[in-house]
Amino acid sequence: MGNTPWQGDACSLVDEFRAGRRSPAEELQAMYDAIEASDLNAFCFLDREQAEASARNADITKPFGGVPIGVKELDAVTGWPDSHASVPLQHQIAGHTATYVERVRDLGGAVLAGQTNASEFGGVNVTRTVIHGTTHNPWQHGKTPGGSSGGTAAAVAGGICTLGTGGDGGGSIRIPAGFTGLVGLKATIGRIPRGPWAAYGNLTVTVGCLSRSVRDTARWFDVCNGFDARDPLSLPRVEGWETGLGSHLEALRGKRVAFAPTWGNATVSPYMWELLEVAGVELAAETGMQRVEGIDVAMPRMGAAWSLSGNIAIEAQLKDHWPQCADDLTPEIRFGMELAVGKYDAAARAKIERRRMEVNEAMARIFDPVDGVDFVITATNPDIAFDADGPLPGVFGGIDAGPGNNGRLTFPANLHGNPAISIPAGTLDGLPIGLQVVGRHYTEELLLDLALTAERNRPWPLVAPGSPH
Repeated sequence: MGNTPWQGDACSLVDEFRAGRRSPAEELQAMYDAIEASDLNAFCFLDREQAEASARNADITKPFGGVPIGVKELDAVTGWPDSHASVPLQHQIAGHTATYVERVRDLGGAVLAGQTNASEFGGVNVTRTVIHGTTHNPWQHGKTPGGSSGGTAAAVAGGICTLGTGGDGGGSIRIPAGFTGLVGLKATIGRIPRGPWAAYGNLTVTVGCLSRSVRDTARWFDVCNGFDARDPLSLPRVEGWETGLGSHLEALRGKRVAFAPTWGNATVSPYMWELLEVAGVELAAETGMQRVEGIDVAMPRMGAAWSLSGNIAIEAQLKDHWPQCADDLTPEIRFGMELAVGKYDAAARAKIERRRMEVNEAMARIFDPVDGVDFVITATNPDIAFDADGPLPGVFGGIDAGPGNNGRLTFPANLHGNPAISIPAGTLDGLPIGLQVVGRHYTEELLLDLALTAERNRPWPLVAPGSPH
């Protein structure tokens, strides 16, 4: 098989294992060789001894039996570093394994090969930290793969591994997927349980994966979804994600869809939106959906209230280190701490809750079963990938939108808990662009069939040109 990792999707890799044409142990070694040769800086920790033992004993009858995967740095694995990508916490070791990582390992049969880089505390849309340096986009070195799941995106799109874990608290699965040409599904909140010992915080975080294909994502959710008592907000198990692919196409016919280039008060590159609108129109036509005009898709701004609500958890994690650790933090996290420390009081709490209620009301109006739409089509990111070292761009199409612009397209689905998917939709200036489709709660399987339609009619490269790097 040589020393090149599998360049197809994870499902086809499992088929190779079962046919005896490849072995989990050889695949893991090829992955490690690729990591050593790579200039992407996608991984920050490798558990070679444990992974090699798991690969030797892999049960290839399981859904991901023997497939080596990357685990996002913010997902706990017993005995692995638990630094949250932050220098002050670099000596912490995880005392437990995240529920969904445990499921993909034990029920799915995947091999946990190592940790992929993430942005510090998952708080920035670029994967560049003091502790681990800068992660690069495999489509163009020097550009970012996004964040916070940037290391996973770089590894999967860069031909190093077929799958990896990701979390999405404000776009951290969809943003990297859009920047690197991958499938990124942010599920309805609670679809895959968090924990154990997971803090709810501002109730926006969902977990999942970044993948090369729709069927990989469907199989991932087959393995990982379902209630767990340690996360009492998690949802009951749903069966048949992979086997049900393509069976919901008739249900899509006649669905109402709004196109929203300024979704979430974002400013989007007009050049990119031209391409995305064409892709969206084609997808609507292929599935028989009805584009509707005149739907008010305006959203209230969360602004500083959102930033403060996210920084509260970071303040708690750094309580024994701040302010002495200020120079060890990435600029964005340091700035957030300076703005947030000591600012959370009854008035701030009331403002956060009021803004969230406003968002809930707006989303309920937009997705009203009678007067609203079934789906919103928008961009995943405001533009193509920006510089890997940042800063976060604030100018799009000649308009100063501010650095927070990069997450505005993805925030609404997190705040209201909706499922949303980033679908590869071509390239601009040699870099991928992502079409984001947002649906009502519990409609992930419809979103997957929309993505499947796009995948069948306009196949995308499974890895970046020239991969593995």
